[in-house]
Amino acid sequence: MNVTLAVKQYISKMIENSGPGMKVLLMDKETTSIVSVVYTQSEILQKEVYLFERIDSQNRDSMKHLKAICFLRPTKENVEHLIQELRRPKYSVYFIYFSNVISKSEIKALAEADEQEVVAEVQGRSWEPALLQRTTQGLTSVLLALKKCPMIRYQLSSDMARRLGESVKQIITKEYELFDFRKTEVPPLLLILDRSDDAITPLLNQWTYQAMVHELLGLNNNRIDLSRVPGISKDLKEVVLSAENDEFYANNLYLNFGEIGTNIKNLMEDFQKKKPKEQQKLESISDMKAFVDNYPQFKKMSGTVSKHVTVVGELSRLVSERHLMEVSEVEQELACQNDHSSASQSVRRLLQNPRLSELDAVRLVMLYALRYEKHSSSILPALMDELNKKGVSERHRRMVTSMVEYGGKRVRGSDLINPQDAVAITKQFFKGLKGVENVYTQHAPLLQETLDQLIKGRLKDSQFPYLGPSSLRDRPQDITVFIIGGATYEEALAVYNLNRTMPGVRIVLGGTTIHNTKRWHHHPQHPPHS
Repeated sequence: MNVTLAVKQYISKMIENSGPGMKVLLMDKETTSIVSVVYTQSEILQKEVYLFERIDSQNRDSMKHLKAICFLRPTKENVEHLIQELRRPKYSVYFIYFSNVISKSEIKALAEADEQEVVAEVQGRSWEPALLQRTTQGLTSVLLALKKCPMIRYQLSSDMARRLGESVKQIITKEYELFDFRKTEVPPLLLILDRSDDAITPLLNQWTYQAMVHELLGLNNNRIDLSRVPGISKDLKEVVLSAENDEFYANNLYLNFGEIGTNIKNLMEDFQKKKPKEQQKLESISDMKAFVDNYPQFKKMSGTVSKHVTVVGELSRLVSERHLMEVSEVEQELACQNDHSSASQSVRRLLQNPRLSELDAVRLVMLYALRYEKHSSSILPALMDELNKKGVSERHRRMVTSMVEYGGKRVRGSDLINPQDAVAITKQFFKGLKGVENVYTQHAPLLQETLDQLIKGRLKDSQFPYLGPSSLRDRPQDITVFIIGGATYEEALAVYNLNRTMPGVRIVLGGTTIHNTKRWHHHPQHPPHS
């Protein structure tokens, strides 16, 4: 790996993120040396950086026409200098980058000093030491249990990905002598990614059985709490959904919602054939529920099916109550299409529906903001106003801004939507019941494209470098992918499909959590605990 190139790309990204206009680069003694090693003065002038200053210099002039890009080590002295700077800002706006971890308390101190609101961005989003340790332990224990000593690639745009990779490598190297690692012709590969590269996927309604259960009911250690379901029987107040012990769930967890209903209906009709006198039509979910209630022996024979009829019935009720078919159609339009005028009208129309829940309203505005944050005709202020009119709490409205800060264009290492990639984005369609391309599942997560490129040997080293000097000469076969900030069931489905369709390739997906929208709303800035 070319370290100079990696550092140069990192500094380039910092400068580009601040947008066009004249800039000053504000550094400390060490970062000044780093920049001078990787850039010539003429190269950096071409990027509109016209002034180089030290943060500890006392006699700098005030130049309000310049944007400041601060590239500093997170030392106590530098943080203190920066606090003094923000109290009496000399430049119009500040983009702050730390070369390493910065604590929450220091970020708080900077925020408090920024009374004039001149800070556009702080990129010290980094690991809490305890969380880095916990995540490292979790990931290395899995690798050691599977006797894997992987080569590691990480997302260059994420300092957190690099640090986790280094932390894992350190422990695996230390344990190397003690463990009898599997010797394989092609070494296993660990790919570490950052959720901020694709903040859109966790905001979308997903229509596979497993994903819907997690999104609408909440799946916690394979358990669902159904105690709030109207008229629920005592024995179904909490149910377990486990692919290991539940054949129906194992066979259906990746199928879409329409197919689940059909499969339950088929199963119940098979049972009815044994009782021809009492044949009855099962046209709807409520017919199925009535059928289950009328046959206690059916419950005995198939507790599993009664459980799934209840779960699917409740999912159906929530989909209808929350207008999720309409919501999902607009989400997919935002995530996959490139028509701002149509998308803005659709979002506005839905926000005016009094039955739209607060969560769904905020989710749609977040998607719009992530998708069209830089559009010249953006109606984001008007949409924020609509949220206010709907009575959405200020805390929830602020999350829209937080989401853009976390996963907006400035932060992303990849462009999520590229007109040329429209075909790639929409190539994964589920087949609906009648074999029709399903409008609700057009979106494919960025992870699918990343893994596809990785398997084909086309994933760029410049964006996903290797840790250490060696790289994989052959195409990878044994891949563990870990997402800092959490994975989704849509990504689990993408991995499942790749495992099924790519012979000789085995992919395992992990992350700091498994998201649904509710959880994602509350944790966009920092990776949650696993």
